[in-house]
Amino acid sequence: MEIFAATDADVAAAVRATDIRATFGAPQPPEAADPRPRPQGERISLRGVVKSFGARPVLRRLDLDVPAGQFLAVVGRSGGGKTTLMRLICGLDAATSGEVRIGETPVTGLMPQARLLFQDARLAPWQRVLGNVGIARGPGWREKAHAALRDVGLADRGREWPFVLSGGQRQRVALARALVSRPGVLLLDEPFGALDALTRVEMHRLTERIWTEHGFTVVLITHDVAEAVSLADRVVVLRQGEIALDVQVDPAGELPRGRRSGAAAAALHERILAAV
Repeated sequence: MEIFAATDADVAAAVRATDIRATFGAPQPPEAADPRPRPQGERISLRGVVKSFGARPVLRRLDLDVPAGQFLAVVGRSGGGKTTLMRLICGLDAATSGEVRIGETPVTGLMPQARLLFQDARLAPWQRVLGNVGIARGPGWREKAHAALRDVGLADRGREWPFVLSGGQRQRVALARALVSRPGVLLLDEPFGALDALTRVEMHRLTERIWTEHGFTVVLITHDVAEAVSLADRVVVLRQGEIALDVQVDPAGELPRGRRSGAAAAALHERILAAV
């Protein structure tokens, strides 16, 4: 048996490697590449949109442009047309007259580039978390679902059943399901309304982070003026089916999200409330 004597250089190299591992930890394998295509925010435009249910008009000749990548909040009282507007944008309903477009495409039915998140997570109880996120299946669905769960901080919960999750965790799963196809438009229909105050703040931060990273266009439907001011670039107030106010939240870039307080934010809050 051959015995090799370690040289001084060998010993020094081993000591350096040990010091590096002790200081920085063992080398980590690179993160798996995200299998989903990078999304591009889509522009939303409505021209002369009217929506009536029988003889009752809900939206009255609405004109609205949402630039690609913008975070728009729509505020208004119950029955003011907010949810109807959202349903027209994603193609769940058709306008009585006028035109809705996402990008250059007229909305004539369900739009694959738009995804919708409701107040209720609407998870399939017979599917585990991973199956719920990848419920549409398709090529590479497992890898895409795992990537979406990483996005929302639930990378280790894929094998669990929905009933063991908290309300906030179920909404994270619903958000991951919406993100799995990397949509160009994300429509949020009061998704945080049923959450407790602390969980709602956590979901606000998560939504802001994911929107910043992914770059899709967001339309948030909410009754909560403070939520709209905290999250959005722009707030539209719908009143009796018409736009009563359309205001940029922070045109000068002086009110960072999550810390929108003080006189300017309070004045904007009061202005929106007055328009509602």
